[in-house]
Amino acid sequence: MSLYDDAVLVLKGYEDQEELRQDYLDHLAAHPDGMWKACHAGHVTASALVVDPEQGRALLTLHRKLRMWLQMGGHCEPGDATLAAAALREATEESGIPGLTLLDGGPVRLDRHPIPAPCHWHFDVQYVAVAPQGAIHAISDESLDVRWFAYDEVADGSVVRLLEAARTRL
Repeated sequence: MSLYDDAVLVLKGYEDQEELRQDYLDHLAAHPDGMWKACHAGHVTASALVVDPEQGRALLTLHRKLRMWLQMGGHCEPGDATLAAAALREATEESGIPGLTLLDGGPVRLDRHPIPAPCHWHFDVQYVAVAPQGAIHAISDESLDVRWFAYDEVADGSVVRLLEAARTRL
């Protein structure tokens, strides 16, 4: 199964945000290359909010380009077999934490947001990754900083909505 086919199956099985979910499916139907950064009409991305439920905290990255505290995530790559694998790869690379595990049940949220030209949209499929006990994070080349935030310290609106969905799933 291709990554494109996996994305379609994941989105068809996602039961929330019906209108937005349909927008994602319509985008992929219109753009067979819609999984890749080269698709200038927009492309699917995969992200994961890394959480430590025992400590009640989330690990965020200070994004190098956007200068905002966000969840880990980014573009799908040809070696990604599934959207979940892409989200887990991104979370592991950007957090430096081995042994992350995605919560069962697939993505917890969708978030479509505009990006600068030449592309126009990120169709982000958002998962939750649980950090192993005693996890030590590292700063990747894509980040200015990485740090834990108590759940009530998370301030960015899109990350707050993702955290709410994560806590509901937890």
